[in-house]
Amino acid sequence: MLVSAAVCPSPPLLVPAVAAGAAPELEGARAACADALGVLAAARPDRLIVVGPVGEDGTREYSRGAVGSFRGFGVDTSVVLGSQPEGTERLPVSLAVGAWLLERVRWTSAPVSGLGVGERLDAERCVRAGREIAAGPERVALLVMGDGSACRTVKAPGYLDERAAGFDTAAARALAAADVAALKVLDAELAYVLKAAGRAPWQVLAGAAEDAGLGGELFYEDAPYGVGYLVAAWS
Repeated sequence: MLVSAAVCPSPPLLVPAVAAGAAPELEGARAACADALGVLAAARPDRLIVVGPVGEDGTREYSRGAVGSFRGFGVDTSVVLGSQPEGTERLPVSLAVGAWLLERVRWTSAPVSGLGVGERLDAERCVRAGREIAAGPERVALLVMGDGSACRTVKAPGYLDERAAGFDTAAARALAAADVAALKVLDAELAYVLKAAGRAPWQVLAGAAEDAGLGGELFYEDAPYGVGYLVAAWS
C-alpha cells in the first residue's frame, strides 16, 4: 500500500555542479525537495520507488545499486540509486536526479529501487502501473520525478504556448489537493506537445494512491527558464 509520496522536478540543473553559476537560482526548489523527502522519511516506508520519465515506451524497472551520471552535461558526477554500485545498469537522467536528491538528504529510511515510465505512455497504463505498485502488503513510498510544461516563455525549451500555464496550474492544484481523479484526466497528448514530462509519472502516482486516502501539500511552484517546476508531498 502507498503510505506517502513526494513529487519533485527532474532537471539536471537541480545538481549545483551542473547548474554552475546559475545554481543559486534553484536553491528554493532544492530546499522544497528536501522538505518533501522529509515527509517520505516520516512515513517510515518499507520500500521507496523513484518514478521518473524516460524517452522509451512502456515501463522499465531499475534495481538498487544502479548508477547514473551527469557526464553528458559536462560534469564528472555520478550517483547511485540507494546503495553501493551493483552491476552495469545505468539510470536515465530523471532517476539520476532523484538519486542525487536522496544522496543529498542522506536517505537511509528504506531500500530504494526505480521505475522509468515512457513519456508517451497512455494514462490507463500509467494508472495500472501505479495500482500494481500499491497492491502488495508492503508500506511503499514514491519519489515522483518530472517537470511541468516547457513552454511558458519564448525562451523556454519548447517556446511559448498559451496553453502551458493552464496545464501547469491544473497539475499544481491536483498535486496540492492529492486529487487522484484530476491527475488521471491530464491530457497525455497535450502534455507531450507542451513537453510536460511529469505527466506520466504523476498518473502512476494517481493509480498508486487510489485507495490510500492521502492528503497533499504543495511546497513549490515556479517556472524558471520557462519550465514548470512543482514540489509536493502526499501523506
